Amino acid sequence: MARPREFDEESALNAARDQFWMTGYAGTSMDAIAAATGLGKGSLYGAFGGKRELFHRVYDDHCNATIDSANRHLSGADEQAFERLTAYLLGHATACAERRQHGCLVAKATAELAEHDEVVSARSLTTFENVQLALTGNLEACQRNGDIHPAADAQQLAGLLLTVHRGIEALGKAGTDESTLRSITETALAGLPRPPR
Repeated sequence: MARPREFDEESALNAARDQFWMTGYAGTSMDAIAAATGLGKGSLYGAFGGKRELFHRVYDDHCNATIDSANRHLSGADEQAFERLTAYLLGHATACAERRQHGCLVAKATAELAEHDEVVSARSLTTFENVQLALTGNLEACQRNGDIHPAADAQQLAGLLLTVHRGIEALGKAGTDESTLRSITETALAGLPRPPR
């Protein structure tokens, strides 16, 4: 009969995620993860497998959280759709300025691993596709409420905003200040096709 785990799995996964987030996949050793989680390497291997399996676990959880956040922030009544879109994108700009040392785990993992790790590549693509779907749904709500031109292609506009969203992340990582990141975001929002008044 297997012994029950004597540690908080969620806390251990969060600590491992933060270590990968801070030092990247290649720069993170199992010794570093053991120190971050307070667990012995034997316990880590027994619970989660090797470093690759552990990273896939925390990355999948993080990607799910990223998708859930987009859906949560962008879904709701049509009347507040453009307000939600603005808050979501400007909030991202502020967050990118505040966490520039760590950047975004999805962006970091995609850049570092997608070329060589099919699991990370597929998960990253699915994450970006789902964020674009959330943006598309929001823009369609904006159209129903008369905030975006009804003839505009909501999916293409969502792709454009996703590109801005990800570009803001790269600029923030490079050290662009919050005011500039927010200004770029506001310019992108102002460029959306509005209905004639």
